[in-house]
Amino acid sequence: MANIKSAKKRILVNQKRADRNKAVKSGVKTAIKKVNAAVAANDKAAASTALVAATSAINKAATKGVYHKNTASRKVSRLAQAVNKMA
Repeated sequence: MANIKSAKKRILVNQKRADRNKAVKSGVKTAIKKVNAAVAANDKAAASTALVAATSAINKAATKGVYHKNTASRKVSRLAQAVNKMA
């Protein structure tokens, strides 16, 4: 365990940020699963609405620094491609 005050604070701040990042990533994964489930069910309307929600969640995560912008872009691209293939 750290003895220095600043080191103790670093531990607390790092834990808080890790928890926040984990929550954001979990939300993104859930949104992606909803899109994939709609695509698997061949439900175009549900897939489109889920895609909009997932894209928003992924872009917010990238803005917050949870995901790198290229990673976020790749995730959005793959989801959009899956939804567009349904048509």
